[in-house]
Amino acid sequence: MLLENENILLRAVEPEDLDRLYAWENNTQLWDVGNTRNPYSKYVLKQYIVDSDKDIYESKQLRLMMVSAKTGETVGTVDLFDFDIHNSRIALGLFVDAAYQGNGYARESLHLIEEYVFTYLKINQLYCHISENNIASMRMFEQEKYEKTGLLKDWIKTANGFENIVVFQQFIRVYQSR
Repeated sequence: MLLENENILLRAVEPEDLDRLYAWENNTQLWDVGNTRNPYSKYVLKQYIVDSDKDIYESKQLRLMMVSAKTGETVGTVDLFDFDIHNSRIALGLFVDAAYQGNGYARESLHLIEEYVFTYLKINQLYCHISENNIASMRMFEQEKYEKTGLLKDWIKTANGFENIVVFQQFIRVYQSR
């Protein structure tokens, strides 16, 4: 089944996710990664959940909740955004809560979202921006045969100064040949 395997389920955002999203979106330690500058109110997040029923072609984005198939726990999110239909590309963001990291949830979710993007949506490329300091994430994308195609110097301003961003891309032709 699309967006599901024996280990992970990617599902739509539900009203029951409000408290978890509120905690994640307002965790200031994650703001640099998500490019957030201010806290989100529960009201704004409720509206986001209500509006999340829009088609990806209309909203140009999609957030899915990452759920462990074994435990039923919501462990993170997958975000597709900056959907450019004309140029057939979409950006990817993966987030796994610190309590669940190291269990393969990001990799499993990546495989499911690739199938969705390349097989169902028939998009040419999936790309992501990863901080040079996020060694584990960069290693995973390299192992998954994503091409390191660029470096954005001093791209993110953090409390410790500026950080470089590495651009990774996966193309449908590479995905189909694996």
